Amino acid sequence: MTATPRELDASPVDPVDAPPVPGETDPRVEALVHDLIGRVADKWTMLILELLEERGELRFTQLAKLIGTISQKMLTQTLRHMERDGLVIRTVHPVVPPKVEYRLTDLGQSLGAAFCGVWIWAERNIAAVEEARRAFGGPSQPKG
Repeated sequence: MTATPRELDASPVDPVDAPPVPGETDPRVEALVHDLIGRVADKWTMLILELLEERGELRFTQLAKLIGTISQKMLTQTLRHMERDGLVIRTVHPVVPPKVEYRLTDLGQSLGAAFCGVWIWAERNIAAVEEARRAFGGPSQPKG
């Protein structure tokens, strides 16, 4: 992502910059947030965002190798959704065999930076979450 969790300022949000209260939320914004959370919450989108942020432009085959466990179909679907949402740019080079590369847009980079907050939260709360899982009686790692 753009900034590592430790590089981000974790100070409280200024009330002027705080999001509007729920009753004042534009329904279009609410729909977009729900759509993006559903898409970005899937592990493939997050992995692709991270890889493209760290390594820059990558070919389809490079992404597949770096991720390792993703099927060609799932990688294609995920990249198409990301392209549709304006998160990646797909460049097709007119060569044989075809060469297709992907890179993050500014929008994709900003989304990756926004999700760094999840990493910060996880670092700060891992012990409490693990303790809650132990107290619940289940495994400390959810099955994926």
